[in-house]
Amino acid sequence: MKRYARFILALFLPTLLLGWMTALPVSADEVTLNIYNWGEYLSYDDEECYDVLKEFEKYYEETYGRSIKINYSEFDSNESLYAKIKNGVSGYDVIIPSDYMIARLIDENLLEKLNYENIPNYQYIDDAFKGLYYDPNNEYTVPYTYGRVGIIYNSEMVDKTDVNGTWDLLWNENYRDKILQFNNSRDAFGTAMYKLKLDVNTTDESAWQQAKEELIAQKPILKSFVMDEVFGEMMNGDAAIAAYYAGDYLYMYEDNDALCFYYPEEGSNLFVDAMCVPKGCQNKEAAEIFINFMLSRDAAIANAECTYYASPNSLVYNDPEYAEYMNSIHEDAMDILYPEDFDFHGQYDKYCFKNLDRDTLNMVNGLWEDVKLSDSIGISVYVLCILVIVVIVVMVVRHTVVWKRRSKYYD
Repeated sequence: MKRYARFILALFLPTLLLGWMTALPVSADEVTLNIYNWGEYLSYDDEECYDVLKEFEKYYEETYGRSIKINYSEFDSNESLYAKIKNGVSGYDVIIPSDYMIARLIDENLLEKLNYENIPNYQYIDDAFKGLYYDPNNEYTVPYTYGRVGIIYNSEMVDKTDVNGTWDLLWNENYRDKILQFNNSRDAFGTAMYKLKLDVNTTDESAWQQAKEELIAQKPILKSFVMDEVFGEMMNGDAAIAAYYAGDYLYMYEDNDALCFYYPEEGSNLFVDAMCVPKGCQNKEAAEIFINFMLSRDAAIANAECTYYASPNSLVYNDPEYAEYMNSIHEDAMDILYPEDFDFHGQYDKYCFKNLDRDTLNMVNGLWEDVKLSDSIGISVYVLCILVIVVIVVMVVRHTVVWKRRSKYYD
């Protein structure tokens, strides 16, 4: 979900490289594995961190006697990932979408069933994360991380009397041009629907219309719609309030300890991101071996420490060194990620995003376009009116000049 540092390169360069690299001839002794993940959502390419990709390459060669080459690229939203997978030419072997998108991919026959014999470390996944609605028979997925959306605010910019523990802060007029909203339909509509205490998975168009009006009412006070751009905005103090993921809050807090966080009392999105294999992948067995490696102790803890998201892996959340590390980042980090009184199963069904049927999805996409275009239409009309006035003025001036010239000639 979910990091900002390599955002621009992550969107464009890896995708171009992937198409080029997969077209190159590969040695019979070398396997190529193409992985598509959220931005900054894995421990790699850092001298101070355990490099999961390099360690896996070493492990694979030592274990199977063949070298493996990993092409790794990143996306910034489930919808971006879906567009790549849907067109059928992505070439990816492992992807890590969120629950509602997984349900959609399964429904459209875009995922392969996994051979769990190649994933023995699946035993370390907590039973609470198995048999969830998006994969009820545990056939397609291996949970990677989970978390909740909350509200991040800058305590040096927001009056504490305005922080009442609800979604209202995201609509507070006192912070005009200092509020950030999600730049994707499900998360943005989610903020409005939780605020209005509406079912985020309803097929009732009137409920979605109410949420649309709430988002349109909010729009004049927004600074912008964002995804990974939220990191720079909040860490630099350019924005005061944003709805975003708990794990990313901890990342931002490291850079700006004036930032605070809470889960709105009306409820908020609870999600699971899971590792999957797209239909038609080229190296399914190697993909499953990679997934299994991701569940091993060193890799799983490194990923959890790097992403700051909660892990469903018992090798992670039961490790005292991991807990000590997270609490060194933020004194309440473990309470934020793993609250003791939190009933995951009871809350998940109530607050998760589920896959919407095609008609509802089309309707929501249309309403989202209405939200995004709501003020730009007015601006367009305003600009058009100005252009018309300018044209009329030019025509009048031109007519006057021509008339005077003609008058002078006839005189």
